[in-house]
Amino acid sequence: MGGESDLIKLYSARILELAASIPLTEPITAPDGEARKRSPLCGSTVSAALTLDPDGHIETFAQDVKACALGQASASILGRSVIGQDRDAIAQARDELRAMLKDDGPVPAAPFDGYEVLIPARDYKNRHASILLSLDATLAAFDAALADAHA
Repeated sequence: MGGESDLIKLYSARILELAASIPLTEPITAPDGEARKRSPLCGSTVSAALTLDPDGHIETFAQDVKACALGQASASILGRSVIGQDRDAIAQARDELRAMLKDDGPVPAAPFDGYEVLIPARDYKNRHASILLSLDATLAAFDAALADAHA
C-alpha cells in the first residue's frame, strides 16, 4: 500500500476533475425528502434533497458536499446519473460500490459505472465512508420522502 505513486494514482486528474465539477448543487424548493449524512472518521458531510415523480423516481435533486476529493468525486458521479432513478437503483448502486471498495467486487452497473475511477481507493479503507456518503444521504432523503408520503 501507500507510496507516493499510489497517492498520485489515487488523486488522478480524472478524480480531481470530477471533484471540481459536482452537478446538482443548487438548492431545490419544497423537497419531498432531505437528509444530511456525516462520516465520523473524517468529518465529511453530504446533504441531499429530492423530489419524486408519482412513480417514485427522482425528479429533482440537490446536494451540498463538504468532503475530501474522493467524496466529492463520488458525489459528482452520483449527480450525473441520479435523475430518474428509484430507491432500489440507488440502494443497488450503494451496495455495489461498497462491495467494489471493501470486497474487490465489480464496478457498479450502469448508469453508475463511472465509479470505476475510484477503484484505487480500495486500499484506503479510511476513505470508504466518505466515498459512500453521497449515496447514503440520497437513500436517507428517499426514506424521508417516502415516510412523509405515508404519514
